[in-house]
Amino acid sequence: MSDPRTALVTGANQGLGRALAEGLAARLRPADLVLLTGRSEQRVTEAAHQVARSAGTRGRVEGRVLDVTDTEALARLADELRQRRGGVDIVLSNAVARLLPGESQSERADEFIDVSNTATHAVLRDFAPVLRPGGRLLVVASSLGTLGHLDPRLRHLFDGATLDQVEYAVESWRTAIHHGTAEEAGWPRWLNVPSKVAQVAAVRAVAAERRERDLAAGILIASVCPGMVDTATSRPWFGDYREARPPAVAAADILHLVFAEPVDPALYGELVRAGRPLDWYGGTPPTEQDRLLVP
Repeated sequence: MSDPRTALVTGANQGLGRALAEGLAARLRPADLVLLTGRSEQRVTEAAHQVARSAGTRGRVEGRVLDVTDTEALARLADELRQRRGGVDIVLSNAVARLLPGESQSERADEFIDVSNTATHAVLRDFAPVLRPGGRLLVVASSLGTLGHLDPRLRHLFDGATLDQVEYAVESWRTAIHHGTAEEAGWPRWLNVPSKVAQVAAVRAVAAERRERDLAAGILIASVCPGMVDTATSRPWFGDYREARPPAVAAADILHLVFAEPVDPALYGELVRAGRPLDWYGGTPPTEQDRLLVP
């Protein structure tokens, strides 16, 4: 029998993250461990307790307080898993900062970027090196993460970029927001667009460096689009939710990718939706009508 597996889910105390933790706990073995993480000790403890006691749960479930904006904490956890368990088998990077339609995007930019981008860079840097053979590292992104959603003036910052270059572009965007020059430079007011493009670009950057040896070891690194999911974070942004999927249904596509064998080389490093890679160069920038929806 193979060694016990270790899975880590960030932003896992509610919504899609919790559904992912539940799905992992149901499909892994009794000796395997699911680390359900989030910032609130109370919410993490309650969620881990409920998932552990669920009728479908087979694997072990442990709640762990983890603020993904604390990059030192991420590095310590990666090192702990390397030392205690020989590495990690599944990493699902799902944490997101909740932003309401009535809130100022520029005033919330730092928190949003820290959670969605700085943390993604840290997860990729710290956990990709400790993935065990057959491992999976998936970053939950969006179909908005394709390059075509950016103004043409900005696309060169992310196309073919290294992780350091992606990080520099993100910090340049952050600085432009603070200086009030972001729109003039072509950055959309809607934070979600450049944030998601940067997430996907970061995954592509790491994957480009590791592709050959990862595929030889059965490792998959990719970003994933769960589609419209009915969660507390996304619900305020949409008036028509008839096509939204419950978190458990959206999680099923991601979990299928986690457990699919062997790794499909066509999906490695790509943004995947419903089992298919999306065109990195696809999409169009937000329209003026889209801008009017953003404060």
